Amino acid sequence: MAQSRASGGRRKSAFEDFTARYPEYESTHTLDELRAREYSRLDEGNHVYLDYTGGGLYAASQVKAHADLLLNNVLGNPHSISPASIAATELVENCRRRIGEYFGADPAEYAVIFTANASQALKLVGEAYPFGPDDTFLLTFDNHNSVNGIREFDRAHGSTTKYVPVLPPDMRVREEDLDRYLEDCGEGCHNLFAYPAQSNFSGVQHPMEWIGKARDKGWDVMLDAAAYVPTNRLDLSVVKPDFTALSFYKMFGYPTGVGALIARREALDKLQRPWFAGGTITVASVQADQHFLAGGSEAWEDGTLNYACLPAVDMGLDFLEGVGIDTIRTRVRSLTAWLIEQVLALRHKNGRPLARLYGPTNIHMRGGTVTINVYDADGNGIDHILVEERASRERISLRTGCFCNPGAGEVALGLEKGELDTCFADADRRMSLNEFRQCIDGKSTGAVRVSAGLVTNFDDVYSFVEFLEGFLDGNNA
Repeated sequence: MAQSRASGGRRKSAFEDFTARYPEYESTHTLDELRAREYSRLDEGNHVYLDYTGGGLYAASQVKAHADLLLNNVLGNPHSISPASIAATELVENCRRRIGEYFGADPAEYAVIFTANASQALKLVGEAYPFGPDDTFLLTFDNHNSVNGIREFDRAHGSTTKYVPVLPPDMRVREEDLDRYLEDCGEGCHNLFAYPAQSNFSGVQHPMEWIGKARDKGWDVMLDAAAYVPTNRLDLSVVKPDFTALSFYKMFGYPTGVGALIARREALDKLQRPWFAGGTITVASVQADQHFLAGGSEAWEDGTLNYACLPAVDMGLDFLEGVGIDTIRTRVRSLTAWLIEQVLALRHKNGRPLARLYGPTNIHMRGGTVTINVYDADGNGIDHILVEERASRERISLRTGCFCNPGAGEVALGLEKGELDTCFADADRRMSLNEFRQCIDGKSTGAVRVSAGLVTNFDDVYSFVEFLEGFLDGNNA
């Protein structure tokens, strides 16, 4: 196995112990070869990259293949029938078909709509969903802000927003709580239920069975799959959310700025677009003050698609399938299990734990996201910003904050409604993040998140544990 940093006896012994306890890791040796061949910049630059939930890394061959395609073709705006436009249109539609195949989305049942990212995919649904006064938008506390933001659309139409709580320490939803909320579905109403397949805060994987349960009770279901699909297979021929949002850079790093909404056509027909744009209509008139929307995906793709970059999505999916999503998942699970064990075992000399973990302490229904806060020997929290600054000096890329997931963060960090209400008391005032941190006196407003992915190796997670050891017994400068 390639080691990116100096390998001492302690590290070698730890690796031998790790492989003895997690023998399945050896079956993923092809990822070490892949890292050396496609991601050599990591080890050459002495990087420890542990932010795969924030963004995936691209392989050298992806960039080269895309560059070759661009250099050897003439591509034009698809909204025409010129030779250059036809060439671009064929590549775009090939990519659309490839995405449907990868996710098991039968084109007779699903439409693949290109967006800038998962957030835009979620916004498309939120702004067009037919919310009314008797309708409900239901979501879990554990959701990205791009899902939370949809509440502004439902409230503007007089609908009700409801949150299903997640409970510490595992940060999961109690089934009986969810069942109670799902029962509150008025007949003939338009009700939308949204949740993440995998939490970008805690790594919890929420049950796919919720999709069928909610739909059977009359809910439309929106699945945020952005954090899930980089290391797990999502088969839409088996689980059938009405709307699925994802970003491709999280899966394979390149291209950025391209995502998709995969929508059941039956559910898509319920939506009501609040505007039209270039590319979304067949005909529009100024004098007649009328327009006709295009059919299918085109009605939702505002303006000109990123047609030069979309072929790189096709290439990325081919690359990921060549690597094998099951191989990636096996590696991430074994590394995550070991990392959690090691982090929880770190103790100051007085026996106090160094870190507090937010989320499951095992790998049952969880992904490769591990979120913690670090504490000194007296039990005082060490500012997550300080941890990030020290990590950066060690060339360790991780992430800190609440990760655009305030609901999970508030529960994990013990922030209560009363103190949050106080901070938001002056609704007309714009509060900076630093001001908010000062408002929540004595409590952390964020955490430290590391996440494993496509070419994470043992050396990466070992280096992070070694880095944390530097905080033991007062080493906080």
